[in-house]
Amino acid sequence: MPPLVFPSPSLSTKLLPPLHHSTIPSATHSRRPHLSGDPPRTVVITSGKGGVGKTTATANLSASLARLGFRVTSIDADAGLRNLDLLLGLENRVHFTASDVFSGECRLDQALIRDRRFNNLHLLCLSKPRSKLPLSFGSKTITYLVDALKTLEPDNPVQFILIDCPAGVDAGFVTAIAPADEAILVTTPDITALRDADRVAGLLECDGIKDIKIVVNRVRADLVRGEDMMSPLDVQEMLGLPLLGVIPEDAEVIRSTNRGSPLVLNDPPAPAGIAFEQAAWRLVEGDTMTAVALEEADRQPKKGFGWFSFFGR
Repeated sequence: MPPLVFPSPSLSTKLLPPLHHSTIPSATHSRRPHLSGDPPRTVVITSGKGGVGKTTATANLSASLARLGFRVTSIDADAGLRNLDLLLGLENRVHFTASDVFSGECRLDQALIRDRRFNNLHLLCLSKPRSKLPLSFGSKTITYLVDALKTLEPDNPVQFILIDCPAGVDAGFVTAIAPADEAILVTTPDITALRDADRVAGLLECDGIKDIKIVVNRVRADLVRGEDMMSPLDVQEMLGLPLLGVIPEDAEVIRSTNRGSPLVLNDPPAPAGIAFEQAAWRLVEGDTMTAVALEEADRQPKKGFGWFSFFGR
């Protein structure tokens, strides 16, 4: 088995004042990150296997980017089983969807739901629960939809479009990845999720998406130390992709989900929330994580608290 490792965050965990539209302090950032690439950037968040946390990742990355001051539109591309509105606490405000836009029942700006906490964060759902999209709704249609979002407000354009992809690799997956230029592959450190993630990575590359980064979710340091769970480096070596973030197992994830409030808005910050904020920062700057062997990390002076005391340099 390869040496056990934990990645090293390059950012401080010093508490700082809020950067945008929030009374909750950002837990990791003292400055606004520099946007890499040409906006708007369209990022699909996918996994292959269901239940690994990609909708949780979408909600928390969206809230983090919005708090950093970027204009964000999140699209729930799961037509029949949408959940992103629940995690953002917007389920009672979804009156129109993209399906209504194409049927002529409303305008695109009417289907966008503005978040109550951030004026620069919007949600767009493809369809209402228990309803089906028309058969004509496919890759070309969602690409047209994303192009329309990019030009909706020329004077104040969106900078990030995050697409929450449905599980599996069927027609919903093919539709969701069509307009994306980048991908975040969410996985957990178990063999079933990794096999699906490897398959999805190959499909993304075949579709022309070369910028793929991974987020390893629900990692437990105690199990990694006991060699009962694969380390983030093991996952990275198996998939052969750069590492965007490592999210520790955290009971606050369930609590924040039930409250309809992204974990990154918790005060005091939770370890998983800090990890999501750091991942958002890296996404903005086009950065990745550096992993070190656990044995080397143990020789380094311990900094931070809890989960972050396991990180190396």
